[in-house]
Amino acid sequence: MPAITHSLLNPGVRRREVFGWAMYDFANSGYTTVVLTAVFNAYFVGVVAGNTAWATLAWTLTVGASNLLVMALQPALGAWADRHGAKKRLLAVVTIGCVLSTALLAGCGRGDLALAVVAVVLSNAFYSAGESLCAAFLPELARREALGRVSGWGWSFGFLGGMLSLGLGLAWVLHAQAQGQDATQYVPVTMLITAGVYALASLPTFALLRERAQPRPGAGASAGLVESLRRLRGTWHAARHYPDFGRLLACTAAYQAGIAAVIMLSAVYAEAVLGFTRVQTMTLIFLVNIAAALGAFAFGYWQDQAGHKRALAVTLLGWIVMTVLAAASTGPALFWCAATLAGLCIGSSQSAARTLVGLLAPPARLAEFFGLWTWATRLAAVAGPVSYGLVNWLSGGNHRLSVAFTGLFFVLGLVLLKPLDLQRGRAAAEAA
Repeated sequence: MPAITHSLLNPGVRRREVFGWAMYDFANSGYTTVVLTAVFNAYFVGVVAGNTAWATLAWTLTVGASNLLVMALQPALGAWADRHGAKKRLLAVVTIGCVLSTALLAGCGRGDLALAVVAVVLSNAFYSAGESLCAAFLPELARREALGRVSGWGWSFGFLGGMLSLGLGLAWVLHAQAQGQDATQYVPVTMLITAGVYALASLPTFALLRERAQPRPGAGASAGLVESLRRLRGTWHAARHYPDFGRLLACTAAYQAGIAAVIMLSAVYAEAVLGFTRVQTMTLIFLVNIAAALGAFAFGYWQDQAGHKRALAVTLLGWIVMTVLAAASTGPALFWCAATLAGLCIGSSQSAARTLVGLLAPPARLAEFFGLWTWATRLAAVAGPVSYGLVNWLSGGNHRLSVAFTGLFFVLGLVLLKPLDLQRGRAAAEAA
């Protein structure tokens, strides 16, 4: 992690606290890398669901159901955390939930569809809640002019954590295959490795990160989660007074749908279309994480200088090129190029989005508005993969057509980004 100067941080923020915050990105990235991207998604389709005609659709519907749960609860959870000054406390609860439900995936074998569905729904919901709550600390740590750099540090550090979990899992898979074990024996162990890394790597976050928010007046026992759920409608009503934040949410929902489809189905595409083995797929995703870490780190510096809106637009153009390359690939070489470009784009676009939310969210309602951002990303995580699964099912398993369709989400995101006025949106947030 680069040297952090106090000129980049808000008064009273210590450098070790930023390290603790970034460690949560390090901790939770293994979940998306191993469970959603490289290992369990292909295992679910090929082993748990028996590679049936509806297996890919079943995977996308399972993840979609989990994201619908997040959409229903996360803005209210964010409002509750703001009202009670309890972002860190709630972050600890959802972290424990994700670790335990990820470990539950280790019990899934051939035909264990119900168990796999329940474990994926729970683990992804807990993961998403943790991602949102951790992101809400960013504006408390970094000065506005340094949000991009600090966000980029967190994302790049996160991809290193993803590589650690995937690297340990890959080492175990190679060892297990040398012993003659099959996927039903070695994949469950990779789930336990992922859960263990998540649990251990998140400890510095809870040891070093401070909770600065104070409970609001009246935030007693009567102002619990049920009351926060009632406030969900009020949260959306409040967001209407920040039109540029709304434009950002619409743009986010569009392009994140494409990213979600790429993340959750890249391994399925590689194995079904190009004949990758599971070891080749894990190696590919490992190298993609290297590209993503480098991209997020370098991009964080560039976006603070070039402008956050322009920076996001560049990454969306990169995503469009990536989908064209992936759909056109007939062998490993071109697909490796597409995957590398995806790695560079994913860290950059995720970092830019988190920075823009930090700029446009009212300072007193950070967890609440980051909860709305999570709502948009989870809507995307339903629309993107499910649309991929539907196109794949209706086209008789045509993954190339499904990837090409995914590219339209990035085009739509670019169109929706154009009317966003960052200066006007920042002024509205600061006025609040």
